[in-house]
Amino acid sequence: MGGPGDPPEGTPDGAPNGAEDEYRSVVFDESFVRAARLQEFSAQERLADHAPAVRSRPPLRRGLSKQALFLVLLIAIAFGTAIYMGVRHPYQTPQARQPVPLLRMTVIPLAPHGKVPGATDPERLYADSPATQFRVGAEGIALPAARRTANFSDAQVVTALTTAKDYLVRSSLYPDVLTGGQTRPVRVLLDPEQLDQFDRGFAQPTADGRHAPTGWLVRFDPSRAELADRGIRVQGSLEVAESDASTLEVTTDHTFVYALRPAGADDRAEASLFTVRRELHFRFDRDDLRLHQAELVGSSLQAGPLSCADDATNHLRPLLAGQTPKAGGPAGTDPYAPQGTAALCGTLADSAQPKA
Repeated sequence: MGGPGDPPEGTPDGAPNGAEDEYRSVVFDESFVRAARLQEFSAQERLADHAPAVRSRPPLRRGLSKQALFLVLLIAIAFGTAIYMGVRHPYQTPQARQPVPLLRMTVIPLAPHGKVPGATDPERLYADSPATQFRVGAEGIALPAARRTANFSDAQVVTALTTAKDYLVRSSLYPDVLTGGQTRPVRVLLDPEQLDQFDRGFAQPTADGRHAPTGWLVRFDPSRAELADRGIRVQGSLEVAESDASTLEVTTDHTFVYALRPAGADDRAEASLFTVRRELHFRFDRDDLRLHQAELVGSSLQAGPLSCADDATNHLRPLLAGQTPKAGGPAGTDPYAPQGTAALCGTLADSAQPKA
């Protein structure tokens, strides 16, 4: 027996059951109906003459979605921030760079008591001297452990130390600088503000504590001496410290021992040892660290065997094997000279000479 909605005779053979009508799977919710562009007139409205069955609905006025509103708000904030940044820069104004001071230098010749000892074999001289345990060349300029400071990173501290070492190597170990008269390898490591002082010192050497070439580098009078052994012995130390929030300072103290023979002599000529102790004071600001350059603000050199009577301002004029110092003391000091410095000379201890 059929249900209340079935035909009296039942459903025809092969026809689907009413409960499974294919149209029942289509659901028109309220949003679908509201979104329709056409709307059917009511029966009352269709009684009018020639009234169409449907009419067009006005488009729905939808507001912006939450996502769109959020995006617009973000763009507005970004635009406002850009305008604010342009009017008021949030970063601090960089501090003015401190002027680079003139290098203050001291050169002290050390005169021996008697004849300078010598030997044909430089290795024998080194073995019989206090430099027997020194390392050869740049290996003797060992870098300390680099640790960051309050305002400088590990890398910046390492840069300061390696730049100071490069300066020592170029100004104390390069053969072309020691006896060839070259200055460029040293000059390129200096802060540009010091180049005028550097150039003036080499153009017009003056024993005024400001313009002595031997305050910048080690160089021997090429007409008097040459290297008998390029294996220069070195020992010393480097120390780094932060002087303020924008400056690192490196202090170096090294002793260099050179084997020298008379200029133009053959290998059978006796060699002698010449000792130089250099204490240098470097300063580095952030520009110096970035450009791998240094500000040399202090230089002290003690060297011998030399004669106090010889001028050590432009070149060092070593006393070689068998020679004795000239009579007389250092050049006179004028206390009335403006910015004058005292002419100094010391005595080279016998213990600093080889036992040969």
